[in-house]
Amino acid sequence: MATVRFLNTDDGAVEVEVPLGTTLLEAAQKANAPEGSACGGVCGCSTCHVHVKQGFKLLSEMADEENDILDKAFDVVAVSRLGCQAKIEREGLVELHITRESYETWYNEHPKERHARDERVKLTGSPRTKPAP
Repeated sequence: MATVRFLNTDDGAVEVEVPLGTTLLEAAQKANAPEGSACGGVCGCSTCHVHVKQGFKLLSEMADEENDILDKAFDVVAVSRLGCQAKIEREGLVELHITRESYETWYNEHPKERHARDERVKLTGSPRTKPAP
């Protein structure tokens, strides 16, 4: 098993335990973390783009197809991966930051959650559903 920690959800950091072989996108879906997937997770877009802050070496190697799609993404850095392609191959902790592109795509794909977030911001000035730690 491995632990995946999503650092920037509306609820702050969210963790999920997943079996080896799980993609980062599958982990996000299990954790209800707002990681986009406009193409359905088939490496057809860059909306599941994340920055891996810790545990990069626990992930599968990047294939040419993923690298080609990342060329189309915004804010690509040395630790960028596509959540639909990056599989967890070794036990340990993977910490990641969901990119703005991915975060906004997720909310566009989930209008009910986007409306709820917008209402929270209007009422409280914060998108968080829980107080910050």
